[in-house]
Amino acid sequence: MNTNQDRRTSPRIAATIPVRLKTAAGETESANTRDLSTNGLFLYTNRKLAKGTELELVLILPPELMWGVRRWVCCQATVVRVEENQGQDFGIAAEIRKMDVLPEIVL
Repeated sequence: MNTNQDRRTSPRIAATIPVRLKTAAGETESANTRDLSTNGLFLYTNRKLAKGTELELVLILPPELMWGVRRWVCCQATVVRVEENQGQDFGIAAEIRKMDVLPEIVL
């Protein structure tokens, strides 16, 4: 049995997008994505988060994932993998459980 089999159910898009994340404990952090899909994302942050941590993520999804239009979204996600990098950041893979499209604000 191949244990390295890719379990992704939707295609990933390589994109560096700023993300604002908040843990269930109310801690906030800025992060940047490496890649994302409608089911999950991989991001880099300065703080190590434990596997199983519940997150709220706010970001702008690219047109490739949102019917040809960029949209602000708020996602409820769970950390499923943590990678420690040689630099000062941590790689976080998160599974998206729920995604809400936010209304556009016109200034």
